[in-house]
Amino acid sequence: MGLDYGSVTVGVALSDALLQSAWPREIIRRDRESKLRHTLARIEELARENAVTQIVVGLPLNMDGSEGERARAARAFAEKVRKRTGLPVELVDERLTTVEADEILDQMGLTDRAQRKAQVDAIAASLILQDYMDNNRNRLA
Repeated sequence: MGLDYGSVTVGVALSDALLQSAWPREIIRRDRESKLRHTLARIEELARENAVTQIVVGLPLNMDGSEGERARAARAFAEKVRKRTGLPVELVDERLTTVEADEILDQMGLTDRAQRKAQVDAIAASLILQDYMDNNRNRLA
C-alpha cells in the first residue's frame, strides 16, 4: 500500500498481488491535519481487506534533499500508521510526484479543477508505490 500524506487528504494506492503495478485506490479526507483517527481507521481497514503486508509513505523532501516541516509531519504520520496497523512502514522520497501526477491528469485531458484535486493525491500515492516496487524488486521477490 502506498500513501501520499497531505494536510487534509491522504492518497491511497494498492498494488497487484505480484507487486508489478500500483494503481490509485482512493482519497481519505479529514477536516484538519490533527484529526487522524478516521484516517488511520480507514487505512487499517483497507490494509486488512487487501491483505497488505507493507506500507510505503511518501516523504516530501525539499529539492536539496533536506527535511522541512512537511517531511517531519510525514514521518510522524508513518509512525502512527505503523502503530495502528502493526505493519512495516517505509518512507520513500516523493519529490515531484505531485508534478508527475498533474502531468498524468493533463495527458488524460482532465481539466476540471475539482476533479483534478479529487484524483491527484491518489495518483501521487500510486507513483510513490510504483517507485518503491521498481527500486526494490529483488528484495520484494
